[in-house]
Amino acid sequence: MKKYLWQSQDWQNFKYDKEAVSGILSKARFIQGKLLGRVSALDIKFQTEAQSEILIEEAVKTSKIEGLELNIESVRSSVAQKLGLVHTGAGVKVDKNIEYLVDLLVDAVNNYNTPLSLQRLNGWHAALFPLGYSGFRKIVAADLRKDKIYVVSGMSGKEKIHFEAPPAENLTAEMTKFIDWFNGSLGKEDGVLRAAAAALKFVTIHPYEDGNGRISRAITDMAMAQDEEKSVRFYSLSAQILKERKEYYRVLEEVQNSKIDITVWYEWFINMFINAIKSSDDIISSAFFKASFWNKIKEIPLNERQIKVIKKLLDAGLGNFSGGLSTGKYAAMTKVSTQTAFRELKDMSDKGIVKQYGHGRSVRYELNSKEK
Repeated sequence: MKKYLWQSQDWQNFKYDKEAVSGILSKARFIQGKLLGRVSALDIKFQTEAQSEILIEEAVKTSKIEGLELNIESVRSSVAQKLGLVHTGAGVKVDKNIEYLVDLLVDAVNNYNTPLSLQRLNGWHAALFPLGYSGFRKIVAADLRKDKIYVVSGMSGKEKIHFEAPPAENLTAEMTKFIDWFNGSLGKEDGVLRAAAAALKFVTIHPYEDGNGRISRAITDMAMAQDEEKSVRFYSLSAQILKERKEYYRVLEEVQNSKIDITVWYEWFINMFINAIKSSDDIISSAFFKASFWNKIKEIPLNERQIKVIKKLLDAGLGNFSGGLSTGKYAAMTKVSTQTAFRELKDMSDKGIVKQYGHGRSVRYELNSKEK
């Protein structure tokens, strides 16, 4: 009979090769320290803008890992409202599911000093499934699952079972042990390894019918906030896990079939953590550019259509708008005639907001990053 990690005696007491992990952990701590030193010297406004970009990344990517596509404009609107930022996209439809997800992510990090509890985790689960449905499937929300659960792939009749979670009758004991360990291990174990262990323990227990991955990543973010003693994130673990999703599932399946020794999981997690910090440079730079650009044009009169297009260009990144912005694309995005699109683009060009390049039908526009 196949034996999973959780079927080993005292399985939550992980074992690993400390010598194999120590070198890469030291590297991770060095890179982490450089990032925290860099951002601590920044203006609070830029820190908030960076936090906004990271939170947007987290919400979008933690959902995408589970195959869920979120409307980024709704995410941006919810994040801006939560952080008290000015949101430039008028008329964006409010999505309560996204608001609840953002609330969950913010609670995990902002309130990192509040002990973890089953009640709090159930609240997070309720935020993910406010109506008690996962898609069209009715599930038990805000409570531990009542049935067996399997992680499978493949067509009906040819399914491959990758993982069988602990039986429902074990969940209360397993979650009590997990929560006691999480609250009691703070400051007593290395923070990065503790975050890695928390993620693995939670997904192994798989206490809910759905949403276990998203909640495990929220717990991981909480553990890292506790480690750094900061309620602001400057890197997105979910975004990096999405990039490494294939390897993430491979290592997870390998560990689930191991007997307590989880060295390979720690090695993967630390490398992923390092890569997430390296990737944060792009996110933080983007946040700084957006904040400075809006500040530069804040006194310039613009209509809602022009603001919408500027947002699209900023989201794409300087010079990265696919194919460049043409009059036709402007008209399509704003639902106006090409004549109106031409006038409004010319107005933005005259005001130094965008600059023109190309000739004739190949004329394109991009954001002007220089002062007029």
